[in-house]
Amino acid sequence: MSPQVPMAPVAHTNGYEFTQGTGYALPQYPFVLPPELQATHRVRHPVVVVGAGITGLTLACSLAQLGVPAVVLDEDNTVGVKGASSRGICYTQKSLEIFQRLGIYERIKAKGIEWSVGRTFAGNDEVFSFDLSQQSQFNLSQQPPFINIQQFYIEGYLVERIHEIQATHTPVDLRWMSRVVGFSQNETCATLEVQTPAGNYHIEAEHVIDATGSHTPFHAWCQASMDAKRGDDRWCIADVRFQNTPPTERHTWIEAPFNENRAVWQHLMGDQVWRIDYQMAPHTDPAYASREDVVRERLQRQFGPDVACEIVWVGPYAYKSQCLHQLRSGRVFFAGDTAKVVSPFGARGGNTGIADADNLAWKLAAVLRGLAPESLLNTYHDERLEAAQRNVLVTNRTVRFLRPAEPAAQLFRQATLALAKKHRFARNMVNTGRMAEANTYSRSPACAGGGVSVQNVALRWANGRAGQFNQLIDWADGAMLLLVWGALTQAELGKLRQLSQSMAMLRVVQVCMPGDAAQALEHIVDDRGHVRQACRALDQRWALVRPDAYLAATGHAVDGALIRALSRSLAVA
Repeated sequence: MSPQVPMAPVAHTNGYEFTQGTGYALPQYPFVLPPELQATHRVRHPVVVVGAGITGLTLACSLAQLGVPAVVLDEDNTVGVKGASSRGICYTQKSLEIFQRLGIYERIKAKGIEWSVGRTFAGNDEVFSFDLSQQSQFNLSQQPPFINIQQFYIEGYLVERIHEIQATHTPVDLRWMSRVVGFSQNETCATLEVQTPAGNYHIEAEHVIDATGSHTPFHAWCQASMDAKRGDDRWCIADVRFQNTPPTERHTWIEAPFNENRAVWQHLMGDQVWRIDYQMAPHTDPAYASREDVVRERLQRQFGPDVACEIVWVGPYAYKSQCLHQLRSGRVFFAGDTAKVVSPFGARGGNTGIADADNLAWKLAAVLRGLAPESLLNTYHDERLEAAQRNVLVTNRTVRFLRPAEPAAQLFRQATLALAKKHRFARNMVNTGRMAEANTYSRSPACAGGGVSVQNVALRWANGRAGQFNQLIDWADGAMLLLVWGALTQAELGKLRQLSQSMAMLRVVQVCMPGDAAQALEHIVDDRGHVRQACRALDQRWALVRPDAYLAATGHAVDGALIRALSRSLAVA
């Protein structure tokens, strides 16, 4: 545990400047006097989440659904960031599957825009295209490959859902206008000093999740080390509503003739608003780039002098890459942009934070319920650091293609584009962002032989009604899910019964094909074989799936290997 660290003045964590536009109306949440300001002694909580952005709210909602109370502290009184309320927009299938489990997917689907087709142009020539719905890692799920929606909508839906859950059982205390200005930790707990409009107070926590973003003071307080790199690439967002809309596809230009041969991104989002990102010259003045007359001139060059549109929001930005060496420091876990920062290409920022939260929530729940050892929490670092490092690597490759700084990188881009205009084989080398997908855990001791995400596939319940894999995850209620295929001997049934009775963290389900006689009370019908395919178990007898819908292991027989896999998955072995 780290000792008390001298406190420097704490800056606000959003860091956004030069944004314009009044087209987004954000909700305002009230400040409620916390009980600690009137208490005579400090209150200790099992979990305190610092930061009510998309990562922190996903974690809080997941904990609430698993029955774990938590306190969430946020320095603002709204979702998004005041004056910068657009932020992320692209949410990948894995995130949508997580949101489906949390009960907000239908809201996202109703507001957002589904898409799967992307096209890339160099000048007026199409040099690359893709259709994610045809790719194996996306084509089995009940959720689409991507939905575009403004990030603050998702955050607002998560707040709504937390209140819905809170009304029925688990208390999650959302505390707005509550800024953490001090921190210490020891063998017993972590202590946070919180600044509010009504005064400062201290709060104790068994576990602290820092989801405040890249400007977090916890990096200094925990003496976190990291790799970081900042370039000179500059961009300016224009969120625009047109009278005559472009096609609903992701269009990117590497060398846009209407943008001085610099890159341009074009996406449709919720509310019929288009997100258009323009690459600027290095060292462009952000105040100038975000002026409305300059933005309108940019739009006219792209869409013609008579373009009729409403400018909803404008935001210039630069980016950096950053990745911590350790995602846990004593009682503190780093998640979302506190753990890593990536360039926006491929939508690997917010989606990674959502997956961070989903990974950590079930482990915290299992430990706090007394169903798994505290060492299970260490696997969060093992798995999500690998994901963070992979996402930094992938996005940095895109940066080198879009803003080649070295002569060799410039030559590679020129040659790639020249070849791609004439030859199909070169098109996969065109890199405007490799789209986010569920990361694989190849280094985790908790899922040796597994480590892949299981898609939310269709299935049938024992009564013949249609269902989906996420409903099995919900039914397991935070426990491991053991799926078993094929006819079972009496000895195997006995072993499985003994396992399920002796392990509170295990639920056993027999998977039948149409016409098979079920031997277990808990069984489903995999009428299209999608469950087995999603579990990578075509030639396996069983699959062990975690509460975050990741495959822990597969095996050929109900034997000692299954016991060992169960132990590893819960960090018992």
